[in-house]
Amino acid sequence: MDKIIEKKTGWRSAFTKKALPWWLGALLAAFIVYLIARPDNKTLRVDKDALTISTATSGEFNDYIRLSGRVQPMTTIQLSPQEGGIVEQILIEEGSPVKAGDAILVLSNDNLDLSILNSEAELAEKENILRNTQIQMEQQKLDVRQNELEYGIQVERLRRAYEQQKALYEDKLIAREDYLKAEEDYNLARQKYELIRERSRQDSLYRGTQIDRMEESLQNMLLNMHMIRRRKDALIVKAPIDGELGLLDVVLGQNIASGTKIGQINSVGNYKVEAQIDEHYIDRVTEGLEATFERQGDTFSTVIRKVYPEVRDGKFQADFRFDGPQPDNIRSGQTYYLNLQLGQPEEAIIIPRGTFYQKTGGKWIYVVNKEGTKAVKREIHIGRQNPQYYEVLEGLESGEKVITSGYDNYGDSDVLLF
Repeated sequence: MDKIIEKKTGWRSAFTKKALPWWLGALLAAFIVYLIARPDNKTLRVDKDALTISTATSGEFNDYIRLSGRVQPMTTIQLSPQEGGIVEQILIEEGSPVKAGDAILVLSNDNLDLSILNSEAELAEKENILRNTQIQMEQQKLDVRQNELEYGIQVERLRRAYEQQKALYEDKLIAREDYLKAEEDYNLARQKYELIRERSRQDSLYRGTQIDRMEESLQNMLLNMHMIRRRKDALIVKAPIDGELGLLDVVLGQNIASGTKIGQINSVGNYKVEAQIDEHYIDRVTEGLEATFERQGDTFSTVIRKVYPEVRDGKFQADFRFDGPQPDNIRSGQTYYLNLQLGQPEEAIIIPRGTFYQKTGGKWIYVVNKEGTKAVKREIHIGRQNPQYYEVLEGLESGEKVITSGYDNYGDSDVLLF
């Protein structure tokens, strides 16, 4: 027997299969209306207790940056041996005070010793040659002088004979030929005598020049000898100034080449502070800017004395000198934290520093509404910054609250609901 199906009426008819298309159409229409009516802002719900909310205030902005500086001696002299050799003795250890001229270490160099012996032998040989040459020249000088004297006497004798022959010839007591022969002998002897005298003068000049050259050569040999002996003295490495032996990188038996850096001498009593500064400030950091730091309850002042132009790993170096007293217990290698003043304090809208800056670059921030129920993204313009605050040039008013904690988990949301 067939069962009669009762037809549903009233509200029950809305849940029949025939009504299903109507339901689907209604849902689609509602979704379309929602898409049209919803706001464009992307919204994200966050935990308010996990946020750092700060207040923008109007106050004095101090334009300074905080630096980590390392104390270094104002004057540092590299310690390098003038002569290479093997380390035989280490007389002073690192960190010890030294006076100018104090022996620090002793080197040995057999090749240098051999060179000194060869130079001494060569010098002795040169001296012997010079002495022998001088003796020979003196002998030659005496021989020439003797010849000059002999010819002088001979000229005088021939002159007298010539004058006698001349007188006899004038009295017609001798033949003309005898007179002429006496005259010729006298003239020849006189000319020879002049030649001998000229030779004596030339020999004297030559001997003088040659002796001067040999004396100069001997002096050069002596100078060379002294220089080699000074090289021997240079095997003892000495402190060039009063100070502290800051570094000595040698061991006994080590072979050190000439000019190798083996240590350094630090001047005592006058120090500087070296600091690495982010290249972002390279156009603003100049000589003469003041930086201060605190040490054991006292404030000390320093001034930039030199800015190095080279940038390495995003940083450049600046040296600071003390402008006034130094800390009593200052030591090379200590770390001081400096506040470098880049400009004069000015009134501005400021907000505390926060990790939001790494995400936004200072171009926008989440501003909390007055009710404290949500935060809305707003464009701002951040100018200068110091270790505590950012200077806000545009986009915020004094008293407004902003989120200064990190934005890494918020994506591109425009609104944060608490």
